[in-house]
Amino acid sequence: MIEVNFDGLPGPTHNYAGLSVGNVASQSHFGEVSYPRAAALQGLAKMRTAMELGLTQGFLPPPLRPAADALRGFGFSGADDEVLAAAGEQDLALLRAACSASSMWRANAATVLAAPDTGDGRTHLVTANLAGMLHRSFEAAETFALLRRVFASEDRFAVHGPRASARHFGDEGAANHMRLAASHGAPGLNVFVHGEASRGGAFPERQSLRASQAVARLSGLAGERTFYALQNEAAVQAGAFHNDVVAVANQNVLLAHPQAFADPARLYRELRARLPNLHVVETFGVSLEDAVSSYLFNSQLVSLPGGGMALILPSDAQENAVAWAAVEAVLAGDNPIERAVVVDVRESMRNGGGPACLRLRVPVDGPGLAGIDPRFILDEARWTSLAKVVVSYWPEQIAPGDLVKPELWAQAREAHAALEAVIG
Repeated sequence: MIEVNFDGLPGPTHNYAGLSVGNVASQSHFGEVSYPRAAALQGLAKMRTAMELGLTQGFLPPPLRPAADALRGFGFSGADDEVLAAAGEQDLALLRAACSASSMWRANAATVLAAPDTGDGRTHLVTANLAGMLHRSFEAAETFALLRRVFASEDRFAVHGPRASARHFGDEGAANHMRLAASHGAPGLNVFVHGEASRGGAFPERQSLRASQAVARLSGLAGERTFYALQNEAAVQAGAFHNDVVAVANQNVLLAHPQAFADPARLYRELRARLPNLHVVETFGVSLEDAVSSYLFNSQLVSLPGGGMALILPSDAQENAVAWAAVEAVLAGDNPIERAVVVDVRESMRNGGGPACLRLRVPVDGPGLAGIDPRFILDEARWTSLAKVVVSYWPEQIAPGDLVKPELWAQAREAHAALEAVIG
């Protein structure tokens, strides 16, 4: 088995509206000018980097934005531009939510359960409801339809719709799930990381325990291979709104901040009992503030075709002296991580999403890979076609006041149509 990373392509309405409560970067860059074309090209460059490492790389296109249909559910009527104009006049915050390009962060698209672990031997994808944030909740139904389109083989994949969209069933997908195993094809340990609403901090929980338990039941996971871990409250309040801001796992390696979990000693003890060769790599000396600002742990930890592992890191981690010292210590340590690969995803980072946020990991064997719609697996020609569409149709920049302009809405629709034409 191999692991395919499906990266979200940043959409043409990428902007800084500060919509994500608890996300320090999103809040701090509110109102600044964004650069959608650069965001998409940075995302594509990261995908190319993975391809050059010998990895199989997929992509997931963005839904149409602004989401006029979503606004009709709030009582706005008429043609699309009439709906958008009325929302801009009567509820600007709602229009901003409908313009969000947050679907780029496909780690939140679904929780993926590998075929060796599930009850029926298929790969299960449970679409996230993203109930905690209004702008992201608009994505759930669209993401479900997209996943069914991409993973169309019902012999190999089971694609589940989102759970009921309620805060006590808040589900933010793979960003709060880790799989540990001797190899991608071996039976694995599934760790679901969740918050706790009763703690009542300034920043809300995003992932509920109930939602994680529902995902495990839907996929038929064995109880002895399923673990639930409570997030450390200090990490959440520091801006680690998803677990993947403070921890990342791959095969038998878990790279984590010492304050990632409420009870790390118990979690590591239970995991080692099932996976004796587990490498837990903790980065002592990196503060939560440095972890959140550098997104050191929001790196992709990938298995290289020739053996060993690589960390695909944001350039922000390299520019943070404390974080980079930790990376060098990890590379020098007794663990399978042997390479650090730096990518520039600054446009995504400024809205609160690093390399790991941008991708959905899907482990597949040969027949499973053959069951994926090939239009969403990248090769050189397909990558070049996507890059040409971005250069030709994505806006160069968007200022805060541009979200109410019909010219932007028309350009976004044209870009979406051009992208769909390239996909075919």
